[in-house]
Amino acid sequence: MRAVRGLLAMGMAAFFLNLAQAGIPIQHWTQPGGARVWLVESPAIPMVDVQIDFDAGARRDPAHQAGLASVTAAMVSKGVAARGGDPALDENQLGEAWADLGASFGAGAGNDRLSYSLRSLSYPDLLERAAALAARQLAEPSFPEAIWQRERERIAASIREANTRPATLTGRAFVQAVYGSHPYGYEMTEETLARITLADMRAQQARLILPCRARVSIVGALNRQQADALVSRLLGRLPAGDAAACAPMPAVGEVAPLQASAERRIPFDSAQAHVLIGQPGYKRDDPDYFALLVGNYTLGGGGFVSRLTQEVREKRGLSYSVYSYFAPGLHAGAFTIGLQTRPDQAAQALKVSRDVLAAYVAEGPTPEELKAAKDNLIGGFALRLDSNRKLLDNVANIAWYDLPLDYLDTWTKQVERVSAADIRAAFKRKLQPERMVTVVVGGAP
Repeated sequence: MRAVRGLLAMGMAAFFLNLAQAGIPIQHWTQPGGARVWLVESPAIPMVDVQIDFDAGARRDPAHQAGLASVTAAMVSKGVAARGGDPALDENQLGEAWADLGASFGAGAGNDRLSYSLRSLSYPDLLERAAALAARQLAEPSFPEAIWQRERERIAASIREANTRPATLTGRAFVQAVYGSHPYGYEMTEETLARITLADMRAQQARLILPCRARVSIVGALNRQQADALVSRLLGRLPAGDAAACAPMPAVGEVAPLQASAERRIPFDSAQAHVLIGQPGYKRDDPDYFALLVGNYTLGGGGFVSRLTQEVREKRGLSYSVYSYFAPGLHAGAFTIGLQTRPDQAAQALKVSRDVLAAYVAEGPTPEELKAAKDNLIGGFALRLDSNRKLLDNVANIAWYDLPLDYLDTWTKQVERVSAADIRAAFKRKLQPERMVTVVVGGAP
């Protein structure tokens, strides 16, 4: 069996490598009910992965109920209601049903979207049963009161425990300073959790989880006709929604740029000081995306070859790890530099990191740095697609952000054409080193 698994894994890896090199045809269509579908046929193994995304993430949470999207997603797996002759299933029965099918279905929420994911073998009889169960779980979660009381206590205990960790305090202070009153800065607390009721979850579900609002991404051993039938099955138990229910949702305001620098130091008795530096970055549809992707690899995203690592860790030994990244979404996600260091070295580590950032924004990468970044990103592109799950993640991002259908086919060309001047100009447009938020947690009061 182990040998068979090894051969299967080798075959899958070879298939996805060939797929990445040969091009990835993505089919796209809209169903009569409004659901939009993206499909990549992947016949190498008899499996299908599906992701269904709705604009029901944390950015749609009311401020006084931060966390509503995430707890709603968590409660989806706690049981399904009896309906249409189908019996109710509690969380144990639901788990056993999925185990019997050798399939899985779950939900999760991020800043922008609430996502449901199905994985099943694609044999017709098995996939039909998995789709039927997933459709019930998607449309008819029971939201049991007793389970919610248990889960609320568990989540509250987790929040209290997290509040004892310096990383939690650092992250909270950072997002609040970067995002201000924008929903990206909302954080679930014991107070906001206590205000969330099952009625709120049901109302959110009824308002936002509709076929006309679904973006469905599929990778697997299905053709277009089979994929379309699968989507209809998955969404078939949801209410269709009238014109008013399917109308465009209210716009969410944009993240406000910082007007001045801000620094917050929080005393905490810990061996390491936790440091975050940053500001609002850019939206995912920004034309500077590839210049910022390549540039950040050189600045702090490339591990040991990045400037921050060379200057902060290798030359001065101020931190074991230092990194930078952008987190673009439907709104301007944060640009972040992060590190941990001894409290007595925090000031020096901060200065070095700020100096590296300011120099990089002003000068951009050297020719050697640019070549190394491109070689790594292009050389590692196939690893971004070497499984159904990774390919599905990429297709779902194309679907969510309305990227071109040939986005993956042209990805390496987009990276290759980035110049040092492109990076320098993009970083100057997006980052203002003199207007950064700095949070340091650690050191004696």
